[in-house]
Amino acid sequence: MSCHEDCTDDHGMRGQSKLESFLFSCELSSKVPFFTFQADEEEDLEHFLELRTICLGEGAKEESNMVEVTAMNHQGKTVSVPIANLHISCLPMVSLGEFELKAPVTIRLRAGSGPVNVSGLHLIASAADDSDLSEEESEDDEEEEITPIKPAKKKQQKQ
Repeated sequence: MSCHEDCTDDHGMRGQSKLESFLFSCELSSKVPFFTFQADEEEDLEHFLELRTICLGEGAKEESNMVEVTAMNHQGKTVSVPIANLHISCLPMVSLGEFELKAPVTIRLRAGSGPVNVSGLHLIASAADDSDLSEEESEDDEEEEITPIKPAKKKQQKQ
């Protein structure tokens, strides 16, 4: 699944950017208690993980299954936050809306044995090439150019 769209100043990128989205999912259990979402090392790309749903999988036991995420905050410090506490009898699934985190992100099954399925979107933002701009956008850019203002000539006073 892939989606292309133009964004202005979206996700902290300046100017025009191209946004691609891909389906993401992982399963956490007592055998595999965490998953780390890493970004590619390409400098001109920004990777985001948009979590949408967390649900208990087939065979989940009558126990609490707590899921937490670890990611960077706005100060560049790593923080861990619990985002769901699921139980088969009362809360088997949580919808997170569009919970977006910048890579790297670690999703961990903090308590319980699962299985817990986490799903969402892997978003990749990249600067749009000049060739990606349409002719209309190019024309708009030309109209926005500011012409320099020439200084006014001073009139000399007669004495």
